[in-house]
Amino acid sequence: MAAGTAALAFDAVSCTFISRDDPAQRYTAVRDVTLRVGAGEFVSVVGPTGCGKSTLLNMAAGLLTPSSGELSVFGESLAGINARAGYMFQAESLMPWRTALQNVMAGLEFRGIANARAQADDWLKRVGLGGFGDRYPHQLSGGMRKRTSLAQTLALDPDIILMDEPFSALDVQTRQLMENEVLELWAAKKKAVLFITHDLDEAIAMSDRVVVLSAGPASHPIGEFHVDLDRPRDVAEVRTAPRFVELHKAIWDVLREEVLKGYRQQLAA
Repeated sequence: MAAGTAALAFDAVSCTFISRDDPAQRYTAVRDVTLRVGAGEFVSVVGPTGCGKSTLLNMAAGLLTPSSGELSVFGESLAGINARAGYMFQAESLMPWRTALQNVMAGLEFRGIANARAQADDWLKRVGLGGFGDRYPHQLSGGMRKRTSLAQTLALDPDIILMDEPFSALDVQTRQLMENEVLELWAAKKKAVLFITHDLDEAIAMSDRVVVLSAGPASHPIGEFHVDLDRPRDVAEVRTAPRFVELHKAIWDVLREEVLKGYRQQLAA
């Protein structure tokens, strides 16, 4: 972890959902999670389906309030929406009635930025969409829509970037291009990143550190691995490095049983 105050810190954080119809029915998604993301650090979280990865991200964004424990942002307890974070969702988040440029402008306009159009146009150029600002989402490919969402998130210059499986719906080639693009943009400003993914290869290729969560309910970290691969990285080329293969085996040895446990739970449900 980077030195100094953590950009994002979970201290013994738990999140329990209570049924509105029957308060006796409760589901604890995550329990006693302690996790830190340093300023400028890229941390990925992997784990079985339904293990609470997105719950962690939603708490980090301030969309969910922890049932217990404390969540702090740069040393200050988080209350309400995390104004220092940008959130890139897994699902499509572009407004279909707005062009790509207008979508990127939206957050800037909401904040009252005077030169919102110029900043939005600059970010579209940075993600390779300089000539597509007048296109509506339905006129863009899946990769282009993801680039627009990335520009929309980064245009606000957040100190923390939260990413929830942002590239899972893309084909392999487009996905690798987007991963490299994110790494290049991250290297330029070194924001703190908390990245959720099901793809262990993706987690290792992009991250400084990979955290493994147990199967739910009451999911919690069961492993943490520092990724000591040189940067800058090409996500396709780095996967052939001997150290990458070693890390993949070590992490999968921890993750395998939890994935099987999660799969058995789904079958029994």
